[in-house]
Amino acid sequence: MTDDATVNAGDIARLAGVGRAAVSNWRRRYDDFPRPIGGTSSSPLFSLREVERWLRRNGKVYDVPLADRVWQGLRTHADDLRLGETVAWAGAFLLYLRRDPSGWRRLQRRADLTARLPAAVEAACPDLPGGPGDPIDDAALVRSLASLAAEKGHVEAFEYLCERYAETHSRRLSVTRAELAELMVRLVAPEGGTVFDPACGIGTLLLAADRHAPGKLRLIGQEIGTSAARITAVRLLLREVPARVVAGDSLRADGFAGERADAVICDPPFNERAWGYEELIGDPRWEYGLPPRGESELAWVQHCLAHVRPGGLVAVLMPGTAAGRRAGKRIRANLLRAGALRMVATVQPGGPDLWLLRRPDVGERPPSQILIADPGRDLDVLERAWAAYREDPEGVRPPNGCRAVRIIDLLDDEVDLSPARHRPAYAGFDLAAAFATARDRFREVSAALAAGVPDIDVLTERADLPATTVGELAKAGLVTIHHAPFRLIVDRGDVPVLTAEDVAFGTPPSGRTFRGAGLVTVEPDDVVTSYVTGEVTARVITEGGAVLGPQLSLYRVDRKQLDPHFLAGFLRFAGHLNPPRGHSGSSRLDARRARIPRLPLAEQQAYGRAFRQLVFLEDTLRETAALGEELIRLGFDGLSVGLLRPRN
Repeated sequence: MTDDATVNAGDIARLAGVGRAAVSNWRRRYDDFPRPIGGTSSSPLFSLREVERWLRRNGKVYDVPLADRVWQGLRTHADDLRLGETVAWAGAFLLYLRRDPSGWRRLQRRADLTARLPAAVEAACPDLPGGPGDPIDDAALVRSLASLAAEKGHVEAFEYLCERYAETHSRRLSVTRAELAELMVRLVAPEGGTVFDPACGIGTLLLAADRHAPGKLRLIGQEIGTSAARITAVRLLLREVPARVVAGDSLRADGFAGERADAVICDPPFNERAWGYEELIGDPRWEYGLPPRGESELAWVQHCLAHVRPGGLVAVLMPGTAAGRRAGKRIRANLLRAGALRMVATVQPGGPDLWLLRRPDVGERPPSQILIADPGRDLDVLERAWAAYREDPEGVRPPNGCRAVRIIDLLDDEVDLSPARHRPAYAGFDLAAAFATARDRFREVSAALAAGVPDIDVLTERADLPATTVGELAKAGLVTIHHAPFRLIVDRGDVPVLTAEDVAFGTPPSGRTFRGAGLVTVEPDDVVTSYVTGEVTARVITEGGAVLGPQLSLYRVDRKQLDPHFLAGFLRFAGHLNPPRGHSGSSRLDARRARIPRLPLAEQQAYGRAFRQLVFLEDTLRETAALGEELIRLGFDGLSVGLLRPRN
């Protein structure tokens, strides 16, 4: 692989597991720290190999993983403006390896590898938009890519590159949040048939559709950027998903004209004035009205409806302002009258909103109500509300946070569908029942607070206890320390992942990843430390089976000599005294130097019970606060609209 791979200060910090400030300090303190070989004065670039040699020379031994070497090689091979093309070609090469392994075995030994490789890749990948693109002419980098595929598998190797690409270009790439993508798919995607994304980006929504019904869906997509379209195609084809992706402007140059899918999912670009207004004035897709020049999102909505069969569903993300802007009221009114628009829901504060639509069947009677929802953080509410609405649009009683609004009441001078305007979104019985449940639960949980205070003696003088360190306990075999893999995908897969937030808030494992080498499986009575929003937490795990998430550390104790709750309490205290100084919002606690009292097991267990009660008290206080907020909100809403009444 090329010796010219470069890294910036942030890359060095991430690879060495330190903060950026530490890298800046090294540059000031050590005269032999590598000199920049490129970049700018504010963002210098360093030779990866020189940095690695310096780390070893100064006792900071850290072997850069192969995946990181490949990524840095790709970044060095192309400037940032062409990085997407390079990643796309790397994906095409991985697809070639998957499809023609014997051809690669013959070709890799040849001295003229880089001269012959482009034709081989192109022949193996005829289904990529515009072909595989400009090849990588670095034979060492190409061979490293092949080694990465052998190490991780073709799919995981490319997913790693895509993840790093999305991180690097986070300001240029718009990637739909994973949980939102999964929700959109669950709401509208069928168990079989065709799903279309006309603004597919790098494939987030289409991949979510494949996870929804693996191998049962035909996936089609279009993306204006050729490199992004290629990346999407590779991600799908490496999984052997029946897929077709084209490059081009969906509004100006529809790559699937006349084709109708069973469902459409879309996260289109927002606020684009140059979307083709003048040249598309007479376009037949505008069944509900010509989109105003400043309402490109309403062009996307109608484009999606034009590509779904009668009775098919559309899920499209929209800016919050699209629900109430005056310029778009005529189209919103027409969508309502026709029964095409079925739900408008806010999916995060400040937007975007999620619009769910259904292409009407010929002669079908439109519903008299639309769902309008503002569920807060509980997006699962939308699934329950949508299922109830589809079963009975006229008599639906949606859950709290959602409201069935008569369409005739919305057809006024504004046709404002903004969810915030239509709160409180409760049916009378639902609000009353929710208030009663929240009140009773608040009383029950708050009553448990007093019982959660541990019985602790107050001393007049500090008790000095003989102590050791976690490092010494580890050397003696009383504690085994494990860390999660540095890079771990936590938003897809079938293996549950314990995240830092789960540890901090005492919730079940919320992440997902794929099976593979290096995963650390959590067992009951393991102590796991996390560092979230400036707070160190050390928690004893009660249920095993999940794997350790990024930036977490696990301490497995010999129960015959060490109580886990005792250890967790003192680890937390050590973290408060010396919090981690990570380069991100979540970092590991280095606890080897944490001081742990030397006590007999029986005394450890007494401390452990006290620490456990404090953790219970903390969790109960958090739950009480959340219940109190909901109780207050329900109370104000119910009293204000006449669904609750104070007692005399």
